[in-house]
Amino acid sequence: MAEQRMVHAVQATNLADILERVLDKGIVIAGDIKINLADVELLNIKIRLLVASVDKAMEMGINWWQSDPYLSVKTDAIEKENKSLSERLAFLEEKIKAK
Repeated sequence: MAEQRMVHAVQATNLADILERVLDKGIVIAGDIKINLADVELLNIKIRLLVASVDKAMEMGINWWQSDPYLSVKTDAIEKENKSLSERLAFLEEKIKAK
């Protein structure tokens, strides 16, 4: 009797390959938890998690860490410049109105 072997088409992938793919493409995990008692909502938790590389996040328009004062040293300078420009704009608008 001939021996039969089962051939598997499963490709072995290591953790580094999986992580590289996830960071390259990005992955979103979303879920909601609601606790109701007698048709009264007691608790509502929305969970949203995005896992992506910085490049991919910026490509999607997500860049909150650039303006977070705890994560960016440039924030103070940007805020001062923004305030200065706002004051200059208000001054120029007042001059235009006075004419």
